[in-house]
Amino acid sequence: MHLLATEPGMIADGSAAVDLGQTPGDIVVLASADTEIALLAAAQAGRRKADPVAPSLRLAPVMRLGHNLSVDVYMDNVARARLVVGRLLGGSAYWPYGVERLVETCRDNRIPLALLPGDDKPDPELARLSTVGGEAWRRLWRYLAEGGPGNADNFLRYAASLIGGETDWAEPAPLLRAGLCWPGHALPSLDDIAREWQSGGGIVPIVFYRALVQSGNTAPVDALVQALIARRLCPLPVFVQSLKDAEAASLLTSIFAAHPPAVILNATGFSVAASGGDDPLRADCPVLQIVFSGGDEEAWRTGTRGLGPRDLAMNVALPEIDGRILSRAVSFKAPLGRDPETEVDLVGYRPVADRIAFVADLARNWARLREKPPAERRIAIVLANYPNRDGRIGNGVGLDTPQSAITLLHALRDAGYRVGDIPEDGTALIRHLLAGPTNARPQAPYEESLPFNEYSAFFASLQQPVQRHVAAQWGSAERDSFFHPSRLTCGDFAIPGFRTGNIAVLVQPARGYNLDPKATYHDPALPPPHSYLATYAWLADSFRADAVIDLGKHGTLEWLPGKALALSAECFPEAVLGPAPHLYPFIVNDPGEGTQAKRRAQAVIIDHLTPPLTRAGSYGAQAELERLIDEYYESARAPPASTAIAASAGVTISPRH
Repeated sequence: MHLLATEPGMIADGSAAVDLGQTPGDIVVLASADTEIALLAAAQAGRRKADPVAPSLRLAPVMRLGHNLSVDVYMDNVARARLVVGRLLGGSAYWPYGVERLVETCRDNRIPLALLPGDDKPDPELARLSTVGGEAWRRLWRYLAEGGPGNADNFLRYAASLIGGETDWAEPAPLLRAGLCWPGHALPSLDDIAREWQSGGGIVPIVFYRALVQSGNTAPVDALVQALIARRLCPLPVFVQSLKDAEAASLLTSIFAAHPPAVILNATGFSVAASGGDDPLRADCPVLQIVFSGGDEEAWRTGTRGLGPRDLAMNVALPEIDGRILSRAVSFKAPLGRDPETEVDLVGYRPVADRIAFVADLARNWARLREKPPAERRIAIVLANYPNRDGRIGNGVGLDTPQSAITLLHALRDAGYRVGDIPEDGTALIRHLLAGPTNARPQAPYEESLPFNEYSAFFASLQQPVQRHVAAQWGSAERDSFFHPSRLTCGDFAIPGFRTGNIAVLVQPARGYNLDPKATYHDPALPPPHSYLATYAWLADSFRADAVIDLGKHGTLEWLPGKALALSAECFPEAVLGPAPHLYPFIVNDPGEGTQAKRRAQAVIIDHLTPPLTRAGSYGAQAELERLIDEYYESARAPPASTAIAASAGVTISPRH
């Protein structure tokens, strides 16, 4: 086993064994939250400046002690402390070996131990494992649960008193558990924020944890505010202790009543519904989940999984229970330098500019969809085609996709959308699509097209790795089977579909040609051909779709190359779809593949039930043959005169050899 020495600027996820490189201190505090570590480091700096003989403090992030060997090495420091405090998010189950070793080490060395919950809910197990008195345990817990610089200072003062220090301390002071925030303003009012809005665009609350305000670590929130303002939206930053907190729920309810949101950006983790509570973000609008990742940006950029296990659980999977629409990770932990007083590497959130921009664009597009009158909204309906044969256009598992598209067109017209001629039924819809280009017949006459010069401009706007990947696999765009050259123009890409009013109905292009479609449909490495990109460029720039509906399980967009989630601009689902509102009717009994669309293509999954079961039976000539065979069988059992029935029907039964 190799043990790594941590270095300034290093952000570890706990998977490797590390030595935090600390000398012993009088008080050791292990904490789950980097924001709390930064808060206590600032408080200790103030304490030592005012009182140079104040007890020394060592701070350790629990996340970096995930490996058992890391825990064992750090116990050497713990064994020489005079007081140990551990604040654990999720209780002992989230750090079982660490808790076991802390209890053992402090017991063997007669060191007072306080194991505190990482939230504001009591934890009887942690209290039982602690050795400080009950009153001291509750007071230490309340200092950190309330948070803020004042409570952090008094936490250190009180901790010093527990090891014999003579210092004054005050009781924990309750702080605002939820409130408003704005760059450069301390606790602004709702009217103060409204005066900062520069347009009458949609209101976009940004909901995030109070700890970021307490530690002054609001850079990603500030960046989102500026990006939304630049898109003529009205950001409304709101910090909360927890969405389960009554004070937070009351504040959000009153804010939403005064200023109904067009879309909400939520940066809090976990799930409200999973604990049986009411969701305070339920406000008749989309809620986009944004992630302030606990990982570092370099690992995200170079890796394929997107986010680590902790982020996946807390910021993706659990919020999905509440119906959040996953957008992107907009910030990552970055080193802020090593604090010499507490010997800990401080980290904070650093926003990523293009991820901030993507989320702001997505919020703008959802708000725009909401604000537009139905008659002006432009909707694209995309039908899957797997395998890439004409007989498989509009296939959807457990769904009559062509007829569902007809029903959807009528529903849109009834809701006020501008819909032109609607095919009589699903069969007529397929006939209309077959009259134009398809994956099997790309050179058929077309109704819609994208000029080659426009496609070239779109392709040039993509990230260089995307362009190189497509060109390496498929060559130049002019070689694509959907490309139609022209002597008068630069040529066109045929679009496999048609428009009727403000609605477009398309066949999703194939992921490739001259390849086995079954083998390549889910291929995580195969880039889409130029015609695939051209179709979605037409949707965005020529048709100007306000929303895209993938009708039925399932298409290929969510299976294109790229990260598993928390996509970058180099991931193909993002390069193809962009920041478009995306809706996806999907069969309810396959949440695994539906999750792909949610996490990789910002899709709103609309579940439909499995079809009712009935006898398939026979039909047509097969049904008639079955009837005659039955009659023949019955006649064979009847008196000889009855066998005339089969003969009169002209049935000849050949024995099997």
